[in-house]
Amino acid sequence: MKDIENIELTYLTLNDYQELKAAMIDSYTTMPNSFWKEHQIASLIECFPEGQVVIKINDQIAGCALSIMVDYNSFDDHHSYQEITGNYTFSTHTSDGDVLYGIDVFIKPEYRGLRLGRRLYDYRKELCERLNLRGVAFGGRIPNYHKYSDKLSPKEYIAKVRRKEIHDPVLNFQVSNDFHPTKVLKNYLEGDDASNDYAVLLEWDNIYYEKKSKKASVIKKVIRLGLIQWQMRPYKDLEELMTQVEFFVDAVSGYRSDFALFPEFFNAPLMAQNNHLTEAEAIRELAKHTEEIVKQFSQLSISYNINIISGSMPEMQNGKLYNVGYLCRRDGTVERYEKLHVTPDEVRVWGLQKGHELKSFDTDCGKIGILICYDSEFPELSRILADEGMDILFVPFLTDTQNGYSRVRNCSQARAIENECYVAIAGSVGNLPKVQNMDIQYAQSMVFTPCDFAFPANGIKAEATPNSEMILIADVDIDLLRQLHQFGSVRNLKDRRKDLYELKKL
Repeated sequence: MKDIENIELTYLTLNDYQELKAAMIDSYTTMPNSFWKEHQIASLIECFPEGQVVIKINDQIAGCALSIMVDYNSFDDHHSYQEITGNYTFSTHTSDGDVLYGIDVFIKPEYRGLRLGRRLYDYRKELCERLNLRGVAFGGRIPNYHKYSDKLSPKEYIAKVRRKEIHDPVLNFQVSNDFHPTKVLKNYLEGDDASNDYAVLLEWDNIYYEKKSKKASVIKKVIRLGLIQWQMRPYKDLEELMTQVEFFVDAVSGYRSDFALFPEFFNAPLMAQNNHLTEAEAIRELAKHTEEIVKQFSQLSISYNINIISGSMPEMQNGKLYNVGYLCRRDGTVERYEKLHVTPDEVRVWGLQKGHELKSFDTDCGKIGILICYDSEFPELSRILADEGMDILFVPFLTDTQNGYSRVRNCSQARAIENECYVAIAGSVGNLPKVQNMDIQYAQSMVFTPCDFAFPANGIKAEATPNSEMILIADVDIDLLRQLHQFGSVRNLKDRRKDLYELKKL
């Protein structure tokens, strides 16, 4: 090999044709006459110039990648090379396609071992992302299969290659570049005797793909969270309490936050006026305010253009007391969530009942989950929400001691790691000497992340000052989660042993 003075990845031009033809003949020694005609290359360059690239070393072609865009749903999963290329005319290319289909890729023999193929595959992935296509696909040859075809089926052969029991330079290379086998294609490429006419349909998924919407909307990737660390203080009535609520909504929306998160039982100060009653009677009186509070929260979410998670409040349904909250979206819609696990103290003092429904919520900032305080300590709940596509978990909480707070904090951070999502927790601080069973509060509101290179090393994105009334503003990047799911150092969601255990709603 000559000394390398420069390596360049550039678009293929028709002036390169004769050199390209010679390079293909050198590269496909087991498939005689396997080179594209000049009019075919001209057609590719004319219909899709961005898809045709070459790598040049010292101004000489060392490798090439040819591609088209196709409407993938127009083809059967068992298509042939001839079908996908429109009988080698590339009439199947369409600018409205959703998949970048690889037509050809090769490196000249004398330049193999320099990882030039990786550069070509990386270019295809970058092009796929730039064009907002849902993925890259191609039929991959298995040129060593003819050595094993009398003993192994194509499926068995691929399995052994993946387990490193058989070396297949082509398939190994493609799998190492994040392409996953999805189908075995029979009679894919005419004349490929080394592969016994088999190929493997390989795909790479674009984690940034956004399905085109007919609505005039912006899909947000960086989400701003506003957490309210609420001070428990006396309020003479509901109007005064909601004035304080509006102050905080105004504050976090002033920073253009997408969400405002309030703590569990933030409205507990209103029980002071019923301190002459038993604890169970007082909280049922408090529940009478819930409907009006939700109504006002919804109005605030619209007028301040922010999604509000109302923390939680007591609510009576069919004569039973529940701990519930409401997601008030800025489009005016409202949805309810419940506390599913209640603490022994909540049962003993208030007669609180367990909720019945776990669900994730669609918002204009993606899918979220909400678990009230104690629910964060049960990993099954958040795992189910993660399976439903949750990106951000919100945990409104109320804890009186640092012990209780540590349970919520440590479990919430574990939820962020094991579910590869963001977790935001918000609690109340201060004390209420005139409210029974609500004497003291301890809190430090926080935003947790997974622990990997794209995130803080300690998994903490932002943290409030303990036991001080304040707001906490933090930005979370959803694209970083997509990268983690696909390329993380560890992949907690992907690597679960579903062959041994499963988790599902009843």
